[in-house]
Formats: sequence, structure tokens, C-alpha cells
Amino acid sequence: MISIKSCLFMSLVLTGIDLSAQSRLSEKHIHRIHEKAITIDSHTDTPMSFLNEEYSFANIHDSYTQRSKVDLPRMEAGDLDGIFLAVFVGQQLRDEKGNFAAKQEALEVFDSIHANLDRYSNRIELALDSDDIYRIRKSGKRAIFIGLENGYPIGKEISLIDTFFNRGARYITLCHTSNNDICDSSTDPKGSEFNGVSDFGAEVIKRMNEKGIMIDVSHASDSSFYDVIRLSKVPIIASHSCSRAICDNPRNMSDAMLKALADNGGVIQMCILSAYVKTPVPQPERDSAKAEVRMKYGDYYSLDAAGRKIFLEAWYEVDQDFPAVLASVSDVVDHIDHIVQVAGIDHVGIGTDFDGGGGVEGCFDVSEIQNITAELLRRGYNSKEIEKIWGGNLLKVFAEVEKY
Repeated sequence: MISIKSCLFMSLVLTGIDLSAQSRLSEKHIHRIHEKAITIDSHTDTPMSFLNEEYSFANIHDSYTQRSKVDLPRMEAGDLDGIFLAVFVGQQLRDEKGNFAAKQEALEVFDSIHANLDRYSNRIELALDSDDIYRIRKSGKRAIFIGLENGYPIGKEISLIDTFFNRGARYITLCHTSNNDICDSSTDPKGSEFNGVSDFGAEVIKRMNEKGIMIDVSHASDSSFYDVIRLSKVPIIASHSCSRAICDNPRNMSDAMLKALADNGGVIQMCILSAYVKTPVPQPERDSAKAEVRMKYGDYYSLDAAGRKIFLEAWYEVDQDFPAVLASVSDVVDHIDHIVQVAGIDHVGIGTDFDGGGGVEGCFDVSEIQNITAELLRRGYNSKEIEKIWGGNLLKVFAEVEKY
């Protein structure tokens, strides 16, 4: 049987990487550079699987048939040192009942992460500050960081920031696809509600600064982004975003935003969700089939556990019948090149969004992340620059937030 690691170099043939140039980069050299770097993925939605009794974080899964992009064997095969697991809660009603349900769901996901930390304590360990990853890596384990994706579970209870911090959250993504009580989203179909950050959101930002929690502006509207830049006393992050100049999507950041982020001292973590990396080619049959699933089963986040399972089975059947045309590793590094040109080498990292839609040809799951390193090397990035991209820049922001 061929191991995952032995397949990594062979998979370069499928990534669109120029093998005539690649031939000058041996598998051993790529691995040595990758292994030397502290590698951190700043955003994955893997905990969405933790509540599924059929999923085991310790077992290897197939990315295509089992729809899982991250597990411990593939983290080890890809040589990923640290990973931010997102506590994601899809948004529903913004009333007392909805906020309570969101809080309970968030706490349940936190519990599932800690249960896995306890279950596999010989292989993973919770990282609570920017220095922890060095100690954890030295011990031979993988570092698990936690981020809260969507401030919606906070509702209007500022004290919940402390609660989530105490459970291990070290960044909070202020919003998701809809406006919440903190700020406007970049993709809410209703448009702007606060023209940026709300008064309550300003209190949230202040409290996050005081607690040492990184502020994440991925998903936030442009106005929200600039309000956060103005209000935060420390650098901020975009845990999984791309360049709008390369792919014109409201989820991505304009050049003006990239420059403002650099002035702030923050970092944008490159997302590899294909639709944010490269404008999707028209696939009308796929789009129609997906729309039919939504019409038949309703909003995924409003369904109970049984309903969500049925929804996903139908959703994944569409993926099988009409596979998405994906961007490539080369397309991903096009974004990194542009961000470096606009914002500088000190302001870019990697946040894949694996298990939340992330994955491109040549880096479809965590076992293939060395292919990004290979493409960076091919384009002339040196080992120091690659170390910054794979974790150094994010850890620098993390340390500054802690210091404040």
C-alpha cells in the first residue's frame, strides 16, 4: 500500500505546477522547508463532524466519499503543526429564544472539541497562547487552537465573551453570512443594518481587546472592516479571506482594505475555498440541482440533527452527479503573490476553510498542504518568507493581542 506521504510529490503532477521548474525542487527539499516552518491553518470547520457518531478524529477519511478534509492521520501526513478548529453556529432568529439556542449550540461544540482533546491527549494538545505551539510541537503533538466563527451566539450578553475565552476561544469571527447584533455582514441579502459596527459591537471589540482575543473580520462588510480598524487597539486578522482584485467576491478584501490591514499590523489568512479563489465557471445543472435541495428541505441551519443529515445526503449527491470545477494551487498562490505585492510579506498567512467548503485541485485536504509550499518555492519565496506565511505572521499578531 502506498502511504499518503509518498503520494504527496506525485500529486504535484495534478496541480498544474510546472514540472520542468519543479524538477529543480526535490521532494526532500520541499519537505525540509515545510517541516522547518511552524505550520498553522487558521480556519477549519472540522468540529461540525465531531457531533457525528460515525466520525472519528483519529481515523483516516476519504476526502471525496466521506466529505472530510481533516483528521489526525492526514494532519500528520501533511505535517500541519497547529490548527484552529472553528466553533461555528449558523444564524437564526435574533431574539431571546434564538440567542439562547445559539449559545447552547456553541457550548456543545466547545464540549465536543474538549472531548477530542481528552480522548487523543497523546497526539493533540490545546494551545491557549502564541507560545504554546512551540512547546507542543517539540513534544511531537499537534496544537489545537479554537476560534468562534460568528459572534451571533454572544447575542447581547457581553459576559459570554469571557465564557467563550475560558473555553479556549482565541479569536472571534464577528459575523457570518448575515448581519448580527455586532456588525453588518458582507453577504446579507437585506444589505446594511448598522453601516458597519453597532454600538454593542463596539463594546464587543473593546472587551475582546481586553481579554486578548483576536478580532476576525472575515465575512464582515467593508464598512464593518473599517470600523473595526478604527476601534481596535491591536492588530486584527481575517482568518479565511482572499484578494478581491483576483476574484471579485464581496467576501474578499479590496486592495484598499489590504493596505489598511497592513497599516493596522494585521494579517489576512488565505482561504482556499474555490469560489473565493477563482470566479466559478457556469455550471447551470449543478446550480439548479443545489437550488432544488434547498427548496425541498429548507434552510440547513433551521433543521434538527436528523433533518440536517438528510439535507447533506442530498447535497453531496449533487456534488457526485455534478462535480464542481475547482481552482488550483497555482490560483491560490496567485492571491498570495498579489497580497504580498499590495500589503507586504508580513501580512499574509493561510486559513484553508477545510470542512467548510475549502479545497482546491492539488490541495483538496490537509494531507496535501505541502503542495502550497512547493508552489511558493517554485515562485521564488525563500524559507524565511514561507515560515512567515505558514504561521509566523499570525503568531506575531496573536502575541501582540496577548500583550495588550
